Formats: sequence, C-alpha cells, structure tokens
Amino acid sequence: QVQLVESGGGLVQAGESLRLSCAASGSIFRSNTMGWYRQIPGKERVLIAFITITSGPNYADSVKDRFTISRDNAKNTVYLQMNSLKPEDTAVYYCAAEGSPGEWDYWGQGTQVTVSS
Repeated sequence: QVQLVESGGGLVQAGESLRLSCAASGSIFRSNTMGWYRQIPGKERVLIAFITITSGPNYADSVKDRFTISRDNAKNTVYLQMNSLKPEDTAVYYCAAEGSPGEWDYWGQGTQVTVSS
C-alpha cells in the first residue's frame, strides 16, 4: 500500500523557519519525482517545489531562495526546509509523488503551516 506521511507543520512567527518531512513507502520513493504543494482555503493547490531522481530541485518563484527541497533515499524521506517564512506562506502543505510521468498520483494527508505577523 502506498503511503505518504507528512510531519513538521505548526505555528511560527514571520521570519522564522520550519522543516516539513514526508516519509514514503519504499515502492514509490526511489524512482519517483517527489514534490510539495500548498493550498490556501478557497484556492487551488499549487506546486511549490519538486525534485527528481536525475536532476536538481525546482521551485516556484514565490518560494525560491527561501525554501529548499531535498530527499534522503536511505530514509525514504523528502524534506522541505522553509526559511524566512511570511504570513502569505500560511497554507496546508501536501507531499506528493509522481506515479505515471507528469501525474501526481500519490498524496499525503497535509500538514498545516501558520505564519503570524
């Protein structure tokens, strides 16, 4: 059974940092592109960072230079280090994994990140 389990969300003040973790079942991690989305209530889920097994990380402009995505293949875990957090980063953050190329087939349950001003 495929599982993605996120952790690390919480409430922080603007300018502080958080690290999100996403533990994946081995069958979908080692050869899959992994990504992080976020969703604000009433808005669409947006891809903010992803990392493939062959190329480097990629970021949305809104988080570039502040967020870092990384993966630890030995632990089947992908991370999102979030620095210099802003109130507009407040959202539910979701870990996702590609199944078919270009298709985000697997999702975690989401973790809330709230940044106060």
